[in-house]
Amino acid sequence: MSLELVEPASQDIPADAAKWLLPTPRGALHGFSTPEPGPAQRAVQALLSAPQAMELARWRQEHDRNGRMLQQLQEKQWVQLLRRQVPAPDVRLGDFAQHVIAPLSGERRAVLASDSGFCLGHSGLDQELAETLSAAAADYSSFAARQARRGWAGAQRVAFHDDPDMLLPEWSFIPLWIDGTGYWLVLAGEPLLNNLAMVELVWSIRLAGARFAAPL
Repeated sequence: MSLELVEPASQDIPADAAKWLLPTPRGALHGFSTPEPGPAQRAVQALLSAPQAMELARWRQEHDRNGRMLQQLQEKQWVQLLRRQVPAPDVRLGDFAQHVIAPLSGERRAVLASDSGFCLGHSGLDQELAETLSAAAADYSSFAARQARRGWAGAQRVAFHDDPDMLLPEWSFIPLWIDGTGYWLVLAGEPLLNNLAMVELVWSIRLAGARFAAPL
């Protein structure tokens, strides 16, 4: 079952008119994009720690006592206000790749890999290619770590092109850090990251916990 938001509150209404808060796809992507999250990222991560959307009042008490964090996150378009409660997605592990990972790829070909090179799930491609891409993700993870130690923070995400014009990537590699564990999302064609599946992906992994520590 896919995540479906019910009556999201308009961003221009008072926050007190809504009772729950959830990351936007952009918020989920940015909130889990670094192994050492800052205050804003930790505030976003807290929203996906329970089997349902967090109540706004509770989140404010824990992460926004000065009253400025919500405004900052709304300006970045990282969070959305909800008028009704939203449960976490109920995704079986066997269907995870097809229903959660695949919609993030314009070609519905995608891989979820650990930063150590394990293929955790794939859709739209055979096992051999999925394992090859997972190994490539681990190689790039090591490369990015070496560049970071040298003082260059620019080696974070990478896209590979077959077309010399480099108009559309053949494969995009997007890192995620969830509860201290590194993952790579490998997407064929156009990456469709502004998609509720991005929220569903992160939320499902957080709730599944240790079940994603080994290949599916």
